[in-house]
Amino acid sequence: MTHATLSISVNGAHRRVPAGISVAGLALQLGLEPAKVAVERNLEIVPRSTLAAVAVEDGDDYEIVTFVGGG
Repeated sequence: MTHATLSISVNGAHRRVPAGISVAGLALQLGLEPAKVAVERNLEIVPRSTLAAVAVEDGDDYEIVTFVGGG
C-alpha cells in the first residue's frame, strides 16, 4: 500500500509532502516553528492562528519566511 503524497512548491523548490498535512505540520517538517513564520499560500497570506487548521493541497505554492530576533 502506498501513502498518498502531494506535490507542492515551497520558496520556489518542489517538495512532496504527505496528504492531509496542515500548514503548521509543513512548517514543522521543514524544521520551523509555526509560531515564528509568515506563510503565503498561492499569493494569499495565511493567518498564523489558522496554520494548524489549513490543509496543504496538491499544487499549492508556498512562500515561508521566518522571523529572526536580534539587534
